[in-house]
Amino acid sequence: MRTILTLYLTEMLKYTEASAKVLYHTFTMFVYFFPILGAIVSDSWLGKFRTILYVSMVYAVGSILLALTAVDPLQIPQKEFTIVALLLIAVGTGGIKPCVTAFGGDQFVLPQQELQLAMFFSLFYFAINAGSLLSTFITPILRNDVECFGSNSCYPLAFAVPGVLMVISIAIFALGRPMYKIKQPKGNVFVNVVSCIWHAATHRKSSGPVDHWLDRAEPKFGAKLVGDIKALLKVLVIYIPIPIFWALYDQQGSGWTFQAVRMDGNIGFYTILPDQMQVVNPLLILAFIPLFSYGVYPLLGKCNLLTTPLQRMVCGGFLAAAAFAVSAFVAMALEAKYPVLPEAGQAQVRVYDTTNCSYSFTTINNTISNGTLTNGYYENKYIDVPAGQLNVSFTFTSTVFNCSERNWELEVDEEKAYGVYLTDLGVFSYEDKVEKSSDGYPLVRTLVSDNSSVKYSHSEKSYALTVAVGSLVSLEYVGSYNIDLLNKSAEFKLGGTYTVLINADDLTYRVVTVTNPNSVHMLWLLIQYVIITAAEIMFSITGLEFAYSQAPISMKSVVQGCWLLTTAVGNLIIVVIESMELFEKQSNDFFLYTAIMVVDLFFFMWLATRYEYVIDEDSSFVEDTELAIESKAASNGLDNPGFDKNI
Repeated sequence: MRTILTLYLTEMLKYTEASAKVLYHTFTMFVYFFPILGAIVSDSWLGKFRTILYVSMVYAVGSILLALTAVDPLQIPQKEFTIVALLLIAVGTGGIKPCVTAFGGDQFVLPQQELQLAMFFSLFYFAINAGSLLSTFITPILRNDVECFGSNSCYPLAFAVPGVLMVISIAIFALGRPMYKIKQPKGNVFVNVVSCIWHAATHRKSSGPVDHWLDRAEPKFGAKLVGDIKALLKVLVIYIPIPIFWALYDQQGSGWTFQAVRMDGNIGFYTILPDQMQVVNPLLILAFIPLFSYGVYPLLGKCNLLTTPLQRMVCGGFLAAAAFAVSAFVAMALEAKYPVLPEAGQAQVRVYDTTNCSYSFTTINNTISNGTLTNGYYENKYIDVPAGQLNVSFTFTSTVFNCSERNWELEVDEEKAYGVYLTDLGVFSYEDKVEKSSDGYPLVRTLVSDNSSVKYSHSEKSYALTVAVGSLVSLEYVGSYNIDLLNKSAEFKLGGTYTVLINADDLTYRVVTVTNPNSVHMLWLLIQYVIITAAEIMFSITGLEFAYSQAPISMKSVVQGCWLLTTAVGNLIIVVIESMELFEKQSNDFFLYTAIMVVDLFFFMWLATRYEYVIDEDSSFVEDTELAIESKAASNGLDNPGFDKNI
């Protein structure tokens, strides 16, 4: 669902890219915050089975509500109910995420079924990665290639499919209840940790001097828990810089998707959709995990390089910074080709002639320089509007016999673009759109000399669209289109904005390119995706393994919960930065994140040099099934956001 969320917010709900980015990362923040609450509810009250069952229903309701909200004929307040739906989905994800792996592991008897448990996690790992790949590839197709409710796209279907599949999953899960081993809740370690820390912090003055401030909680909570929390806090100090990594990594679904919208995805036999580029990450993850485990790390180890987890995490952090530096340079290449937009104190006017009269024009007081409609077209991108508004009086004249003089009054506001066009029936005008479309697809406006409607039919796909004169429409596909009025064709490319001039008398036409199509190819994004995926392997997976190896056995679940919180905080950082709207250019935005990451890494390196590794000499079998399950899940990368089957 997150694959297409940013495009839905901008294309359908008409949020600006900055506002859509804030909403997207606010949602993602809650997705990674609610698992803490879900774990507490599961371990303290409901148990894993009932928690999964109930919150899965919440998730399904959220998905279905989101799909219904996207159906225009229902006239549901879209912005308000979209936020409600996303909140329900976040709550549902929060309950499922911390429970599902542990509940699956509860079904095995350890140590007798340790081999079967490992097989279960391998199959589970494969399933969620396969689901991630399929959903990231298929969901944009459902959005783009299906028409519904009078729209060229079908967001309702793309949102409804996960909801329907969740309903089916809930039914299957519930029917299997008699076969499950269901353990009763026995308390949540996270709650105990927070209670212990709170007790020690609030009783500083109520007891005598102690060696460590946490020792004040020892009479109430015991020496074992206090000692484990001390060890835990040493690990959590290393967590402090980690949110910045997630502030970069999680922008694959927002900033990098908006970047892809402005690029050319045509590879000849197929056009890559902007939101489909995200499929690269889970695909590379599957390839990189064995590559790094059996190739890169052993090779570097022979050279005595990156031999410790913290060294690998630092390297991964610098790779993340490098990925964003690359994305910033790609953004600069794109910005060099962006259309010129009317600025404050200026406006744009384009004049079109669909007749055979070869008109020229003058304006009173020369508010716009006199012009000739060469080949039926005139353009002025830099008209001064010093007072914020300007009245332009056009007088159109022609030397062609039987072509009468025409006049037209146009009210021009600053920071806007306008089009004026002449037909056999008179003069007309409209407010123009020169920026690229929010989804990257071609925008076409058709002007016909007799004001008749025109039908465009794609030359290869069963797609046709009838358009009224003067209206601006978005075409669902790029490529060549047959124009039925002329029995001729015209080609429209990603990111382009076009005006088609048609003379109905002699059946001639001209395509005027108002905004140049995307020219930087989308495959250039592969470089930054490869780098960020390598960064993920070295930073995220290594970070989890480090935390699990260094934390006491009783604190494994707390480590996992705090790791999820770093992702939530990382997304909160994005929300704060994007809400400030510091830059207009995306490249500057990406350079800022690069700089923040580099500064953060120097702090991380300082912490790493002060850290003393804990050598675990206890090799005994972990009897606590639940902790063993969580440890196994984390080492397999099951809690990695790149493989989240719930969102």
